[in-house]
Amino acid sequence: MTVYINDTTLRDGEQAAGVAFSVTEKVAIARQLDQLGIHEIEVGIAAMGGSEARAIAEITTLGLQAKLLGWNRAVPSDLEASLACGLRRVHIAIPLSDVQLQAKFGGDRQRLMDQLRQCIGLAKQHDVFVSVGGEDASRTPVAEVIAMARQAADWGAQRFRFCDTVGILDPFTTYDRVQQLVAALPIPLEMHTHDDLGLATANAIAGIRAGAQSVNTTVNGLGERAGNAALEEVVMALKRLYNLDLGIKTQQLTSLSQRVQAASGDVLPRWKAIVGQNAFSHEAGIHAHGVLRQPDTYQAFAPHEVGTHHRIVAGKHSGSHGLRHLLEQQGITLAAPQERSLLEAVREWSIHHKRDLTAAELKTLAHRLQLPVSSPQSVMPAMPDLQS
Repeated sequence: MTVYINDTTLRDGEQAAGVAFSVTEKVAIARQLDQLGIHEIEVGIAAMGGSEARAIAEITTLGLQAKLLGWNRAVPSDLEASLACGLRRVHIAIPLSDVQLQAKFGGDRQRLMDQLRQCIGLAKQHDVFVSVGGEDASRTPVAEVIAMARQAADWGAQRFRFCDTVGILDPFTTYDRVQQLVAALPIPLEMHTHDDLGLATANAIAGIRAGAQSVNTTVNGLGERAGNAALEEVVMALKRLYNLDLGIKTQQLTSLSQRVQAASGDVLPRWKAIVGQNAFSHEAGIHAHGVLRQPDTYQAFAPHEVGTHHRIVAGKHSGSHGLRHLLEQQGITLAAPQERSLLEAVREWSIHHKRDLTAAELKTLAHRLQLPVSSPQSVMPAMPDLQS
């Protein structure tokens, strides 16, 4: 199985509400995606002009190994803008569902197809690669999707993008529909999934299992509304579940995630898969004990595979083994009674402050509780604000 990642962080990712990359940020993200080994990068929408066009033009001069693709409407001026930026690969998006067609073309399907034919013809005159995408294909009868995609292929399109534009598919339906499309189309199929129901990655994987050769992703799942299939999730799922090596340097996924977080101004949920702060963090006593003895006890794969490490943290659910490990890292050794007192204090502190303790906070609390072993019954101290 050969699968190509076509990352669209710089286009669909940036379309997330409130996200706006500078030229410098777009160039830096493109460079890092290329260093990671991403096969294709959808760099943006040249027809926007201004800084967007400048960023795209600059990226085309970097000599990247990744193929560069520009997104366009079925409008000749869009194609001309992409060509003016130096792009040699273009994607042309057209509305397929009745609701999209009505909103964008007044329901005039013939006018849509005439414009698509004109745009494909213009692109082919310049000998560039042409991808055509069916917006809202998931809410369009499969027979209509097949008919449109075949027509586009006859005119010169070299790939068809199947878009679950509003994220309404499940993996089972996705598999069935993509299998039908792959069997019926003379050109490769690309998956484009959204996360409105939390199924973008699952649907992307289902489409690949059904025969799609390319898949759109975004770093951190960034994108419109609830976002897109996350690059790190798709890559690691294919690697760990199907032993599929895409030639991507997964050790750089965490640093790439952090760069995109900084550029987007967003902070990921701690529990975000693969690159979230808690993805390899362990607090619960049984889990921490297991990981300290044998890391794969409670980890699906080694954290170094994605450029990070596992963490043992102190909090409400900590046990003695995890706490002892953290104290040893601080050069602190407590007798059993002190350790029990500290564990109870840690749990109460965590409940009071609604989070785990930092290493400095744990050290401060431990020093406050360092009583002689022969000391009588210790009195539990009030929960201090260790940051004061």
